[in-house]
Amino acid sequence: MEFQDYLSIVRKRWLSIVLIATLVVAGAVAATLAATPMYQAHAQVYVSVRSSGTTSDLLQGSNFTQRQVSSYAELATTPRVLVPVIEHLDLPTTPDALASSISASSPVDSSLINIRVTSPDPRTASDVANSAAESLSSEVADLERPEGGVSPVQISTVRVASPPESPSSPNLPRNLALGVVVGLALGLGVAVLRELLDTRVRTEADVHDVTDTSVIATVPLDDTAAVHPLILQSSPHSHRAESLRRLRTNLQFLDVSGGPQMFVVTSALPGEGKSTTTINLAIALADAGSRVALVDADLRRPSVGRYMGIEGAAGLTTVLIGRAALDEVIQPWGNGRLHVLPSGQVPPNPSELLGSRAMGELLTQLADKYDVVLIDTPPLLPVTDAAILARLTSGALLVAGADKLHRHQLQESIGALDAVGARILGIVLNRLERRSGDTYAYYDYAPETTGRTNTEESGHTSVPTTTGRIPAAHARPGQKRPVRRSSRPPVTNVVNTLDDTITSSNSTTASHWPGGPRA
Repeated sequence: MEFQDYLSIVRKRWLSIVLIATLVVAGAVAATLAATPMYQAHAQVYVSVRSSGTTSDLLQGSNFTQRQVSSYAELATTPRVLVPVIEHLDLPTTPDALASSISASSPVDSSLINIRVTSPDPRTASDVANSAAESLSSEVADLERPEGGVSPVQISTVRVASPPESPSSPNLPRNLALGVVVGLALGLGVAVLRELLDTRVRTEADVHDVTDTSVIATVPLDDTAAVHPLILQSSPHSHRAESLRRLRTNLQFLDVSGGPQMFVVTSALPGEGKSTTTINLAIALADAGSRVALVDADLRRPSVGRYMGIEGAAGLTTVLIGRAALDEVIQPWGNGRLHVLPSGQVPPNPSELLGSRAMGELLTQLADKYDVVLIDTPPLLPVTDAAILARLTSGALLVAGADKLHRHQLQESIGALDAVGARILGIVLNRLERRSGDTYAYYDYAPETTGRTNTEESGHTSVPTTTGRIPAAHARPGQKRPVRRSSRPPVTNVVNTLDDTITSSNSTTASHWPGGPRA
């Protein structure tokens, strides 16, 4: 990982890093306040060798003491030195327990020994340090004394320990600083670990880690998308609307090898926004002057008719079973250049219907009549419908929901299309969270003040007046829904005969079909 990657992790997970650091600091404070104050007393002794006073004797004595002083420091914590201390001070402890509170050290190339004693009582700490210095001097003299003579080594106390006025531990400022450092390091480590273990697709870089297929558009997250799915109608100047127009522009330049502009729009999982993306893309293409056919081929959970406010009981399935012609069930919407073919009733065998010869013939009809055909299909991983249709068309647009789809799921969905020889035209990264470094987060080029409505500026009617109803999300209070006038038979006539058709077309599965028209 590069430095920029770590900065990105900090920006994205700063809250968890701060929370972990705060918990560690709070723990350090609690441990500091709960700890027993300890006091440390310091005594210092000097090791020397008695000599005759000549230069040679002094040099030899100095070398001797420097070699021996480390041994004397180790001797300060032995029972031979500490037993007399315990007896002298009448301490209720053992030599081993007392040794754990005493430390003796000697600076390099020095004849000094520092004796430090730690105790909850400052007076006890100083008394033990001074008594240990005296006991060390006595024991070294006994050890170095030749038989019948005087010890050449002499240990003299040069610093007498006094009772400390403040505890040496716990040190609150030091513990706070240590807690902050450890907490931030731990928080950053957890954040990096979560980032490495997180396999969700969040950015274009995550998509490129899985496939070489181009990301032809990124659509930002819009919290109001569920309430206003037709964003090009409800908010035509929003960032999301502009991203969908950018998708329209990129789609027009895709290489389909001179064939018909017929695209399957699918996703790996439900809930990634494929249907709303398909609908808004169809509206954008129609606004640009193209003749567009929008087909709801999701014969399991159809939603195009519901989103667009049109009758969906008769549609694709009605045409496929031969009980209606295409012109009888396809419905104009908006400015007249967009025609919608809803799903019709949900059949018991959707995969078979979509892969039938009738479906191929229907696609040929649509390709002859329209400039662009968009087909909304079910997700790839649960069912195989989208892969079947993608093989019969120019290719598939794969909608990937940011922060919802995992990388292995994206890879599996691409593999499902590759397995049938379908062409993946591009990936649409949907619901992308806006960040401070993104272009669309810096600029907002919506009109500042207007005297007209957004519909008047765009040059088209925002409410479809050629359909049988006005979507409830776009109807104004008190507005009447216009009645569609058409010379062809109404859709309800086709719906009335649909049940008889179902029975005659597939007697083996007719008992599983819905008994009545679906809204």
